[in-house]
This record gives sequence, structure tokens and C-alpha cells, in this order.
Amino acid sequence: MKLISWNVNGLRAVAGKNFDEVFRSLDADVFCLQETKLQAGQIELELPGYYEYWNYAEKKGYSGTAVFTKKEPLAVTYGIGIEEHDHEGRVITLEFEDFYMITCYTPNSQDGLKRLDYRMTWEDAFRAYLVDLSAKKPVVMCGDLNVAHEEIDLKNPKSNRKNAGFTDEERGKMTELLSAGFIDTFRYFYPDLTDVYSWWSYRFHAREKNAGWRIDYFIVSEAMKDRLSDAKIHTEIEGSDHCPVELLLKD
Repeated sequence: MKLISWNVNGLRAVAGKNFDEVFRSLDADVFCLQETKLQAGQIELELPGYYEYWNYAEKKGYSGTAVFTKKEPLAVTYGIGIEEHDHEGRVITLEFEDFYMITCYTPNSQDGLKRLDYRMTWEDAFRAYLVDLSAKKPVVMCGDLNVAHEEIDLKNPKSNRKNAGFTDEERGKMTELLSAGFIDTFRYFYPDLTDVYSWWSYRFHAREKNAGWRIDYFIVSEAMKDRLSDAKIHTEIEGSDHCPVELLLKD
């Protein structure tokens, strides 16, 4: 089973570039998007064979998530059931027979860490949501989690120690999540692999120089460990400032 996650940083922009080609070539069973930056009715995609689920932010042109799946889920929910956190279209949960599939676009702490306090509140609430689901059946969660967990996960750790996405606070919340019974699948397979990133700033020719960050993840419950087959980061795929990430599960 092939699962893909991609922060497209504006789906209409990527649809005008290479989205159809990428979507068809990857041929995922479940394809998750973050940062769609859409409202209902603003795009029409031809995705035969897929069920489509969208979560839109109330603020126009902001955030937003989507999931396209070949197999119809048993149930679909939007958000995490906490009013404070459910205005920005950040989470979609699909329930399948043997696991929950969740796409997430974690709030960015922003320049000057203006939103770090909110981010900490979000992290605790979202972790509790995942732990609660995982008690019922295993969880597969993916998305742009807006954090490079360890120094190996970004090109320039020393100069970014106090910047959004690499603060001690954000990294600590990722550690808490993994300690609560979850696996960072890419590091499960490639614990020491360096210089592989999923996001590059549009500034300073960062992608050409591979001055990137690994902030897009597939995180799974420990109970899914026996089904893990491989994890990939598709650095060759352009179209966004992020590239798609992949998880392969044994059927």
C-alpha cells in the first residue's frame, strides 16, 4: 500500500504546473495534501478512481488539507473536535478497517515566534487526539509538521536554533509525540542518512544548494511496525517548496 503526503503550497499553482503528472506517476493508494489554500469550488480535479475529502480554512487562501483515496473509508472527520483548533482546515481523519489515516498541517510558529504559544497548545491537543485514536486502532499520520526534529534534519542547525521549526520547544513536542508510542518512519529506516530534506526556502537558491529541512513526515503507531516496508522522500519532484514524502505498507 502506497501512501503519499505533499505540501503543495497552493494547489491551484501546482495544478498549473505538474500536479496531474506527479499524481498519476506516483499512483498512490492514499494521497494527502497540505496547504491547499482553497475554498470549496475553486478547483476541479479529474481524479478518476479516487474518493476526495477536503477541509478548508475559514480564512480565504490559507492553510487547508485534502485526501484522495482509492478505497472508500468507513468514516471521515474534519479537525480534532476542539473548537479553538478547527477553524484553519488543518486535519482530516479517515477511518479504514485496520487503521486511521490522518493528514495534518501543523501551525507554523511564524517569524519572531509570534505563534509559538498557540503552537504549544495545538501540539498537546493534537498529541492527545492521536493517542486517543491509537487506543482504538493503529494510526498513520502524515503531513507538514513544521519541525525539524534533530540536527540531522536540517542543513544549518546551529544558525536556526531559535527560529520557527527548530526551537527547543517545538523539537521537544515531537520528542513527546514519539515517546507516546509513535514512530518517525523515515528515521526508522534511515536513522543516520544526512542531507535529505523535504522543504527548501524559495530564497537564496536554497534548493539548488540543498540547504533544506526535513519537516514532512509519516508518523505511525508502534502497532504498525510490522507493516512498515519503506519510506521515501521524493526530492526529485518539484512544483512546490516542499517535495512529496512516501510510506509503503505491507498489505
